Amino acid sequence: MAITLYDFELSGNCYKLRLLMNILGLPFDIVPVDFFPGRQHKADWFLRMNPFGQLPVLKDDGLTLSDSGAILAYLAKTYDTTGQWFPDAPAITAEVLRWHVVADDITASSSAARLALGYGYDFDIPKVQKQAHRIFRLMDEHLWFGEREGRDWLCSPAHPTTADIACFPYVMLSEEGGIGREDYPALRRWTDRVRRIPGFTVMSGIFPAGRALQTA
Repeated sequence: MAITLYDFELSGNCYKLRLLMNILGLPFDIVPVDFFPGRQHKADWFLRMNPFGQLPVLKDDGLTLSDSGAILAYLAKTYDTTGQWFPDAPAITAEVLRWHVVADDITASSSAARLALGYGYDFDIPKVQKQAHRIFRLMDEHLWFGEREGRDWLCSPAHPTTADIACFPYVMLSEEGGIGREDYPALRRWTDRVRRIPGFTVMSGIFPAGRALQTA
């Protein structure tokens, strides 16, 4: 096994792969990509791996993969001996994939606001902030009702799945896009639960281990 992650340290989409690999105890190598200001993800050498010019990219023994949600599914299906992180049951698989799509929506809103405020990207900041709040409100309601039914995670199993890993980073990074989470107590409780998963690793420089956990 020789896993290599083409990585930008401050990318939430790259972080979610590092997180799952750490939880699974997988060794991996990192090739740093200068996303900002170098824009190496648009360089010819990178576009030969991923013509869409997007991070992350993962290589595993000659296989080249892109899209964080697809890579999460691949890692879980290939290396999770418990079958927990991407379950085989069709109904659960459908749930997980649904939340992978929600994770993309969070990236298109919360991450877009972060890129606009922190990296000078040209996004309509009020628009993407409003979109993020709408998603967070729906997630908060889903999680609140789930807690009343004894469910701690985004999907129905009594354990986390890649759905939780996929959605977590850009929820946690939302304040860097000017998107507060004060009005979403169930969402905050869920982020606390994710941070207590065995093998959890922090995103360097963003939410360090010493920072107090947000609680309801």
